[in-house]
Amino acid sequence: MYILILQASPRAKGNTAWMAEEYKNAAEAAGHKVTLVNVSHKKIAGCLACEYCHNKGNGACIQKDDMQELYPLMAEAEVLVLAAPIYYFTLCAQIQAPIQRMYCVNAPAKVKKMALLMSSYSPGVYTGATAEYHDICNYWHAEDSGIVTAKIDEQKTDETKAKIQAIVNNL
Repeated sequence: MYILILQASPRAKGNTAWMAEEYKNAAEAAGHKVTLVNVSHKKIAGCLACEYCHNKGNGACIQKDDMQELYPLMAEAEVLVLAAPIYYFTLCAQIQAPIQRMYCVNAPAKVKKMALLMSSYSPGVYTGATAEYHDICNYWHAEDSGIVTAKIDEQKTDETKAKIQAIVNNL
């Protein structure tokens, strides 16, 4: 399977980045092709709601920013993994922009499964992000292959690594 991981933490050695790398390593060890993109380092604007994509654009967004790099990757991905830190009760802004910009294509054609990796310093802050993720899975008709959360005392641990491995095994 071709797996695309969108990692949204601006901290290169942070907890979310570690989770995304662990997923990538486990998936590659299982024989999958994996691309990991740190979307926090990309210049991706929010959707303009201009409807160009649905009128004149034939599914292409009028904005020409770094999202142009992601559209072909999203078009080929069979598994999409969202990896995001939770700063304030929902998926961070860095992952929201690429999610919202998928509006122009409605849903990635080949994505059949998704996974969600989240880290936070606090427990009990994942409900909003999890609800959004489930809504995306439902709308895209993608199977939820698993969610891994890691609060402060669970970050970069063998237990969290095992949870990540378990969702890779669920592919």
